[in-house]
Amino acid sequence: MKPVVCAAILCASLSGPTSAWAEATAPSPAADLVLTNGRVRTPSGWAEALAVRSGVIVAVGSAQSMVPLQGAATRVLDLRGATVLPGLHDVHVHPMYAGITELQCRIAQGSTLAQTQARVRECAQRAAAGEWVLGGQWDAPALGASPHRAALDKVSQSHPVFLEDTSGHSAWVNSRALALAGIDAHSKDPAGGIIERDRSGMPTGVLRESATDLVRSHIPPPTVAQLREALQRSLKTMLSFGITSYTEAAVGFVAGPERELAAYGELSGEPGLIKPRATLCITWTPGSTESERAIETRNLYARGRVDPSCVKIFLDGVPTDSHTAAMLEPYAGTADGRADHAARYGMLLVKQDILDEAVTRFDRMGLTVKFHAAGDAAVRAGLDAIAAARRANGYSGLMHNVGHCTFVAPEDIARARQIGATLEVSPYLWGPTPINDSIVAAVGPETIKRVWPVREMLDAGALVVPGSDWSVVPSVNPWIGIETLVTRAVPGGSTQTFGKAEAITLPEALALFTENAARQERAANRLGRIEPGLLADFIVLDRNPYEIRIEDVHDTKVAMTFINGELVYTAGAQAP
Repeated sequence: MKPVVCAAILCASLSGPTSAWAEATAPSPAADLVLTNGRVRTPSGWAEALAVRSGVIVAVGSAQSMVPLQGAATRVLDLRGATVLPGLHDVHVHPMYAGITELQCRIAQGSTLAQTQARVRECAQRAAAGEWVLGGQWDAPALGASPHRAALDKVSQSHPVFLEDTSGHSAWVNSRALALAGIDAHSKDPAGGIIERDRSGMPTGVLRESATDLVRSHIPPPTVAQLREALQRSLKTMLSFGITSYTEAAVGFVAGPERELAAYGELSGEPGLIKPRATLCITWTPGSTESERAIETRNLYARGRVDPSCVKIFLDGVPTDSHTAAMLEPYAGTADGRADHAARYGMLLVKQDILDEAVTRFDRMGLTVKFHAAGDAAVRAGLDAIAAARRANGYSGLMHNVGHCTFVAPEDIARARQIGATLEVSPYLWGPTPINDSIVAAVGPETIKRVWPVREMLDAGALVVPGSDWSVVPSVNPWIGIETLVTRAVPGGSTQTFGKAEAITLPEALALFTENAARQERAANRLGRIEPGLLADFIVLDRNPYEIRIEDVHDTKVAMTFINGELVYTAGAQAP
């Protein structure tokens, strides 16, 4: 029977002498908090209890060993057999973007064309005259084919419509939006982007990569107040899943880097508003004065638990029907209406010499670089740039990380360890889904066998970390990722799997979210484990994931989340 540790503990804390929060007398120095009678996961096995003082774990051991640490002001929490694990880390997430999209015209992933049209019509009817209808997410396999502006024109002609696909790398717009952006048959593809066209040369309304900016630049950006609200909403959700640290993977994607940094700065300047530890990756684009200015002024926003010490570089797109992920071998099929080189091999968005110089410069500045690299050619370009930085600067201690790694050549996996690079994977995407159906169709059945090759990465001794990429995925729930790292199936199990040969074990999966992620953030001396001397970031669960069916791990519930020994989330009740 699973222990009940959320509302029951809080009720007991208010019940007088039998309270779970008890007081005792002990010699100084006493602990501020003692958790006892539980199942506490440590690097050497299981313990019954732990003690915290001034936000630091000061003791881990038996329940009896905690008695001398209890003083008159010590809070003692009886766990009643509940499991305690280190706090989890999401190394690639977009909380501000996720919060903003909740305010938009949300379309359920996997929606058909008719369902999407009905939802857009509903949103347009609620919008003010001439107001933009913004939202997503769509996938070509679910729609039945690559979409066309005419389908949106049928449900909204007076409102410009801009819908992102599930990946966030493509947009589908109506004729009104194309007209506002001045896109017609004579418009040329921008550098690093594609305007999809029909046989007559007219834009279909589908825009790939940087071409989305041709329309996006005409959309009014969210205000700082809206960004604050969006971020606060998302962080509460993340705490409820036990995420105590995260990396914001693309500052600037929603409203520009300076506006988003300002929102973070305002919130972090108000004590207590940002609880999780946040590393911010500022999006850098070659030639962009705005991104360079944001990087130069980053430390104006570094305060509290917010650390803007990372730079994000997009190297390619995605290996879906768009064929924009850069691949070493050609795609299995062709992209609709296209016969260009990109349709066969995808797109590298930054020239190698420019990339090498940028990564070397950022490494010298003490900034970690995170790449978006879905295709194996983009992964190789990122590793080449890291190698160039190592040659120029020596080993800086910075773990530059290649994000997504949907496909990686075997020789590049071993190389990652040699040059001190991190490989970041996206386990939340590992189930039969519309976006994965699109990937299978694009690359073919042989290439898909090595999709997200985590088993190979760990066997090679590379540092591997996980990122949700929320809200590209519907939920930021890390327990989905932990389960699917092991099963490579849909949550709860399925006969159809995705890259089954690359599955890993449950202890390895949990290590990715704790110890490995702490190493990535240069915080292994402070976070990632439960042992004396480390910061008191840990979570209390409703079950022990080590002792249940792996297919049930995705349904794990967090009863309490602690950061620096502070109770920042309690399930079913307001934290005291």
